[in-house]
Amino acid sequence: MGKTHKAKKFEELQLQDDFMFGIIMRKPKYCKQFLETVLNIKIKRIEYPKTQAAIDLSVPAKSIRLDIYVDDNEGTVYNIEMQTTNQSDLPKRVRYYHGMIDLNILEKGADYADLKKSYVIFVCTFDLFGEGRHIYTFENRCIQNTKLALKDESITVILNTKGIMNDISPQMQALLYYIDGNEPTDDYTKELEKAVQEVRKNKKWRLDYMTLERKFLEIRREGLEEGREEGREEERKKIAFHLYRTNKFSATEAAELLGVTEREFGELFKESQK
Repeated sequence: MGKTHKAKKFEELQLQDDFMFGIIMRKPKYCKQFLETVLNIKIKRIEYPKTQAAIDLSVPAKSIRLDIYVDDNEGTVYNIEMQTTNQSDLPKRVRYYHGMIDLNILEKGADYADLKKSYVIFVCTFDLFGEGRHIYTFENRCIQNTKLALKDESITVILNTKGIMNDISPQMQALLYYIDGNEPTDDYTKELEKAVQEVRKNKKWRLDYMTLERKFLEIRREGLEEGREEGREEERKKIAFHLYRTNKFSATEAAELLGVTEREFGELFKESQK
């Protein structure tokens, strides 16, 4: 389980940190090469919806998202998120993201037949499935005949920076090795490191980072106060599970809210997901 949230100093941020990843991947030249390296494809260009052009700190704190949402010249949609905490609900979040991508397209007046291929990509600094792979790719297939694909063009990619198999290209290996906190070893990761250094020197981003961290602290404080004021145990559980599931509370903080040990909270949360 996770530890109590403690913000890194701005000068210590790496690409694997949400804030830094969000800034760097909002630059087309870095995001485009990231997608090409991970998916082994060529993309002419990528576009960012206006709402994803920058980290919007004016929205309510509970709505802040740092993942990356882009599409390419073929209409394919990509949602990329960095994940450094191993939480049991990650597969359900994948399902949610795919649903939101489709809903966003349909709300613009499109028909079901107009739904484009979508990728949800989680960059994990841990092995979610424990098989030692660097990459796990999922699509919908028939259980009775796994050769039969549904062809709904909904694809999920889970990356593991700590993989041990020889299952990816040297370029992708260098990228995951760098994301895991190591020194850059090729041209692309050296460019990424240079971009990280430039962000660290940016006074505006420093201020935005401090503002974002302050908002996260407010969320946790509000959650604790809300939970303590609510006397019913089941309501407190719902609040704790929600804050943990949405990455606003660590397991330690959620356990504190319920007055249980971190291990006991883990068991309660696992039971709630059944």
